[in-house]
Amino acid sequence: MHVSIDNQPIELPENITFNDAFKLSLSGKKFKNVLAGKSDNRIYDLNSLVPADTKTIEPIYTESFEGLELIRHSTAHVMAAAVQKLFPGVKVTIGPAIDNGFYYDFDSERAFTPDDLPLIEAEMKKIIDAALPFVRSEVTSGEARSLFGKMEEAYKLELIDAIGEDSVSLYKSGDFVDLCRGPHLPDTSYVKAFKLTGVAGAYWRGDEKNAMLSRIYGTAFADQKALDKYLNQIEEAKKRDHRRLGPALDLFSFQEEACPGMVYWHPKGALLRTILEDFARKEHLKRSYELVQGPQLLKRELWEKSGHYDNYRENMYFTEIDEQVYGIKPMNCLSHMLIYRSHTRSYRDLPQRYFELGVVHRHEKSGVLHGLLRVRQFTQDDAHIICMPEQLEAEIMDVVRFAADIFSTFGFEYKIAISTRPEKSIGTDEDWERATNALIQAVEKLKLPYKINAGDGAFYGPKIDIRLTDALEREWQCSTVQCDFTLPERFDLSYIGSDGAKHRPVMVHRALLGSLERFIGILIEHYAGAFPVWIAPVQAKILTVTEAHNEFAEQIRKELTSLGLRVEADLRNEKLGFKVREAQLAKIPYILVIGDQEKAAGGVNVRLRNGDNLGFKTPTELNLLIREDAAKPFKNGGMTYSFS
Repeated sequence: MHVSIDNQPIELPENITFNDAFKLSLSGKKFKNVLAGKSDNRIYDLNSLVPADTKTIEPIYTESFEGLELIRHSTAHVMAAAVQKLFPGVKVTIGPAIDNGFYYDFDSERAFTPDDLPLIEAEMKKIIDAALPFVRSEVTSGEARSLFGKMEEAYKLELIDAIGEDSVSLYKSGDFVDLCRGPHLPDTSYVKAFKLTGVAGAYWRGDEKNAMLSRIYGTAFADQKALDKYLNQIEEAKKRDHRRLGPALDLFSFQEEACPGMVYWHPKGALLRTILEDFARKEHLKRSYELVQGPQLLKRELWEKSGHYDNYRENMYFTEIDEQVYGIKPMNCLSHMLIYRSHTRSYRDLPQRYFELGVVHRHEKSGVLHGLLRVRQFTQDDAHIICMPEQLEAEIMDVVRFAADIFSTFGFEYKIAISTRPEKSIGTDEDWERATNALIQAVEKLKLPYKINAGDGAFYGPKIDIRLTDALEREWQCSTVQCDFTLPERFDLSYIGSDGAKHRPVMVHRALLGSLERFIGILIEHYAGAFPVWIAPVQAKILTVTEAHNEFAEQIRKELTSLGLRVEADLRNEKLGFKVREAQLAKIPYILVIGDQEKAAGGVNVRLRNGDNLGFKTPTELNLLIREDAAKPFKNGGMTYSFS
């Protein structure tokens, strides 16, 4: 048969395995790195036969995303085999590959603990060294039920029933057999680098009414170097965890006895928020956005009209006033449409760009609350652009450029995905197609790479999701650009066209920083709490050697503050070394020391938080130094924001 392998045509004999096909077509070095084969978007084990009617087959290499997933899934099987060998009687459930690793859930008389992990790892190494092949077999569901029934694996019997097919596939490696679609590595020796990372409890099939299982997490990589890099990142992430650094820097706290999932901003944290909010307002005003603000409560009928009540109700809070049910807003779009609708609009008035730092509330289950990253009350840098259909593409392009400018200012790189219509949605097929095409065309005109996230759009429209990459190479979803033909129709938005007739506008929903709370959590971890000078709540701290210098220190503080700098003074009767250490731990960019010499010369001795000493500076010199430092991100990022 005539096929293409790695874009090279080749003639293959009938009934050939993927392994033999790659051996004939790939160089020795490439062949060594092949884990599986792909045909018509389906991945096959290397010892599977190449489908007779295929035209193209692709090798799955160790360094690819699919290859890594294959390694992790197979490592999960190795772990399950080791657990059953060490702990007879433990029942296995499911063990998928996940982002950054894998897990397997077990029904065990006692929950596993971190102390069990080294023992399990040692047994896994024995299985890996044995190079046991992963052998696939297709059996009838009845045969599978009989096999797992004899093994007393009740969870596998439930899974077979849930699959509901006449036949299922099994994978066997050594004495361990599992119900699995596959594919898998050729044998266990292909697992080169792994680490078990933790334990947790998990309900069977995620239902709290079911049995509590014991989950073991792990990760695996193609080689030890990649694993070591990941483990180092994990350790660094622990040090940078915003839930530890935030309170340590006195930025925020959570008061569980008052309202879980809602943030208490301390003075420094509130100041950090204010700096970011001012930055956002100025940048939006420069781009012809108008500031608006809507109420927290809207009548239930409006949420029914918008579709939120049917499609988003479980995430909302409701209250009753004077026998009228109100929804506490989870989004700002309804208020912005009502503001637009309050006047008759002409085509000359469009686009209308409304910006609001809107406080919203969304009901999140207590189990998913996670510091600033997942809260129940947060502020969005939310905007809605209402425009003519022919203006849509240009508006989307401008929003993506705006997001790129912002991310470059903070030192983030980013990736773009376009999320299409989900199963639960409103609107016509025609509107969804128009909206999706508009997003795709805008991104393609900007010549930006993107991927499609099928079925991941909002219920009212498709969206562009912009994921930023932080200092630890982790991805975060922040910016979103959503195209919506449906809500303008439901709320009867219109404008008078050049022909004097009424026309329907289209609306772009967009947020750039996204949740301000979440973005600050990301920033804390990205910068490890050492904020750039322009957003640091305290830019400089004055430290006195003795109380005799306090009066002059206060004079310097007032002078620098009057120049627009954010400066504190530590006038405590403590040793200088102790004060310096505290200022460094607080991540203060500039540490200003005043002793006899500095007081006599009318200035300060300047140290940086990394320990560098810049020597003596007058207040005027220091003001210029800090302002220049604060301006660097904007010069590099091309933003127009001015430090003040």
